[in-house]
Amino acid sequence: MFALSALLFSSCGKRNTNDDNYLANDDDRIGYASDASRIEFANNDVISLADQAGILYNAEYIRKSTSTCATVAVDTINTPHTLIVRFGDVDCECADGRKRRGSIIVRYNGRYLDTNQVHTITYNNYYLDGNQMTGWVKTTRVDTTVTGNWYYKIQVNDSLNMSPDPLKSQYIVWSGNLLRRWVGGATTNDRGDDFYSISGMATLTRPNGHVFNFNIATPLQFTTSCNFAQSGVVNVTGYTGNRVLNYGSGSCDDAAQLNIGVHVYQLTLTY
Repeated sequence: MFALSALLFSSCGKRNTNDDNYLANDDDRIGYASDASRIEFANNDVISLADQAGILYNAEYIRKSTSTCATVAVDTINTPHTLIVRFGDVDCECADGRKRRGSIIVRYNGRYLDTNQVHTITYNNYYLDGNQMTGWVKTTRVDTTVTGNWYYKIQVNDSLNMSPDPLKSQYIVWSGNLLRRWVGGATTNDRGDDFYSISGMATLTRPNGHVFNFNIATPLQFTTSCNFAQSGVVNVTGYTGNRVLNYGSGSCDDAAQLNIGVHVYQLTLTY
């Protein structure tokens, strides 16, 4: 009787891990899909801000029209040149509704818009919506002549701290080589209509120390107005094995799909 009771209790308390709605592993269920989406969004956003400031040498389209909290300073006398986008020491609500503080620092030679120009981007106490970014991004402009071919080679090694408590840091680290195409909105000064396509390979390290390799099979698509990757397919490898991560077909939503072997799982992304 005792053996039978134990078996029944075990059966009732155990979920079917083949259920398409259930993932036992937290990295698969609530982990790397959201982490990669949020840090690549932040990375892409920083490059977009740097370009907006570098093209106009001011923050007119970054800050709200009623605000003065975002400014741009440029030094083109010394080499390398320096461009700094400053948001101040307290949160500045920008034109896109996002809150930023600290500074983005861009160093380069020649003219900002030159083809093959290299921009090295670093941060000084920079926060996006309460999350601190550290590390660096290096972009190389490959072509700046035709909309849709305006693209960059990117080396990235930056991190996003998802914890507001400095004693409980939760770092997401994103490192790799990417190709970024500016496929929409390049002809206007409005960041809200900008549209980007990201391909290449990167390594994601989660706050729990688990490492995943991302090989982008179908380019990821981002806009500055959406919190999530809107589409794209990624082959993910790590200690859990091989996965195929699909961010959807282009809608701005928090839905994604994970394929593990023959099983398909629906994910809800977090920002």
